Amino acid sequence: MSEIKVNKISPRTNCGTTTLGDSGDTFTIPAGVSITNSGTASGFGATGSASWNTTVKTGDFTAVAGEGYFVNTTSGEIDVTLPAGTAGAVVAVADYANTADTNNIILKQNGSDKIEGSTDDFTINVEGAAITLVFVDATKGWITTDTGNSTDAFAQDYIVATGGTETTCGDCKIHTFTGPGTFSVTSKGTPIGSDTVNFLVVGGGGGSGATGPNSSGSGGGGAGGYRTAGFGPGPLQRAALGLTVTDFPITVGAAGAASPSQGGDGGSSTFSTITSAGGGGGGHQGAPTALRTGRTGGSGGGGGDNTLGLGGAGNTPPVSPPQGNPGGQATAFAGAGGGGATAAGSSGSGPTGGAGGAGAPNDIKGTASYAGGGGGGGYNNGCGGAGGAGGGGAGSNHGDTPAGAGTANTGGGAGGSGNTPQPEVPGANGGSGIVVIRYKFQN
Repeated sequence: MSEIKVNKISPRTNCGTTTLGDSGDTFTIPAGVSITNSGTASGFGATGSASWNTTVKTGDFTAVAGEGYFVNTTSGEIDVTLPAGTAGAVVAVADYANTADTNNIILKQNGSDKIEGSTDDFTINVEGAAITLVFVDATKGWITTDTGNSTDAFAQDYIVATGGTETTCGDCKIHTFTGPGTFSVTSKGTPIGSDTVNFLVVGGGGGSGATGPNSSGSGGGGAGGYRTAGFGPGPLQRAALGLTVTDFPITVGAAGAASPSQGGDGGSSTFSTITSAGGGGGGHQGAPTALRTGRTGGSGGGGGDNTLGLGGAGNTPPVSPPQGNPGGQATAFAGAGGGGATAAGSSGSGPTGGAGGAGAPNDIKGTASYAGGGGGGGYNNGCGGAGGAGGGGAGSNHGDTPAGAGTANTGGGAGGSGNTPQPEVPGANGGSGIVVIRYKFQN
């Protein structure tokens, strides 16, 4: 193989063009050889590629054809003046520090050359943007042939979201909603990091009814429906939820209202595909008989007045695992307790009101219990029933004390009213619900 060693090849005339070989010839460039292009070369590879200059630009500069530049706008906007246009010339720029959205990169034309057919400057204002331009002709000038963004180059391994009151626990983020809001997901994550969320969704607790003079006790309100993943008693846990990149409206169930008749039902709480029904209102203490029965709900309200006061059904509408339990059936004169997340309401005994059904512990955001049923109202010298653990209100005795309200943001049911020589003892409100979402957000 013949070998020629020279330091420079120049054209024979001043035409400025030197041709290497003939059409169809192949020139091999060994590995490790660097080629510097300070002018215009044709026939070497496909038009549209640039050789990247790794000296980061931090101020205004004029680009050279054939080169790509990393532009750092951390300190302010940077102007990049494009070279005089020659057909096939290439220039590329990339946002080095992901700050182009704040401090823009401005591409400025050279003389009368156009950019995308316009004589206006071209503004790059997207974080992490990279762009390649090729000069085509005097009509369109520099045309964009390739764009990209650093955020498209990798998958976010962890869920990224906002909404509610945000706290952290180790490598987990917790979003707590005590009222309506939006859980906004901007990255759904991957199995490598996190791609599912645990949750606690509790509906609003049921209210209780009033009692009139020399009457029997009313039933306690049922707890709001209790649904969870990842925390709380194992039998009540369901699978964690996968997400999509979207906004999830959050509804937090309102407290069931006190009423002169049956107690008001609590409102439903919702997140994604999970709905926890409000607790059923407690049964009334008097006629008509139909009003003595507790209302249905996540957990049912306790019956009022006497054995005709049946407990309302829980887990309504039905889900698996069940979201609650039924209220108790009233005994002679005394009201029964409302159902809770882990137990039915108690019927009580004699003049003493029934206890509310127990709620469930759940440490998704700290040690606490939720969804306890309200205790039933007492009669004469009998006591009111105890509220169920998890925010259930206590029932009142024979009218000397008011019925206890359910605790806010626990979904606890209201305590029932006791009988009284006074004109009327009002019922009580249930406790509002809550939505908590938890997921791993870092390693």
